[in-house]
Amino acid sequence: MSLATWELLSYIVTVIGLPLAIFVFLFEQRKERENEEEAVYQLLSDNYQDFLKVALDNPDLGLFSPSGAASLTPEQQERRFIIFSMLISLFERAYLLLYEENMSPKQARRWNSWEDYMVQWASRPDFRASLPQLLHGEDPDFVRYVERLAASASVPVAG
Repeated sequence: MSLATWELLSYIVTVIGLPLAIFVFLFEQRKERENEEEAVYQLLSDNYQDFLKVALDNPDLGLFSPSGAASLTPEQQERRFIIFSMLISLFERAYLLLYEENMSPKQARRWNSWEDYMVQWASRPDFRASLPQLLHGEDPDFVRYVERLAASASVPVAG
């Protein structure tokens, strides 16, 4: 091979190969990041399913009825508070791992399902009443976010 052929090949690599390699690298990085985000979302979803099992194992607390249990013993109140604490911990983890100010449509879909859970629980008077204690010491941005949701959930919707 002549020197001119080697020069031509190096130009081809520089003009085509290098940009292609950069594109492939960036594409793989993006795909890996999406896979990691999906794995985090799936792990959080599994943790919420585990939480629901705990709530289901405590039917006397009325955790699945909109108004909660009518009157609870001190022991039941303590169990309910512990379960609410587990839930707030899970919500904070989801917030810290999934929430961003400017999300892609895929990230927003994932986050919206968590926000739906938060709104659902924040609409319960017993949960809202426990929030000051539950949110003590939590991430300040998360606290503001939950307080905003709770405030909007406590406002009755005109029907």
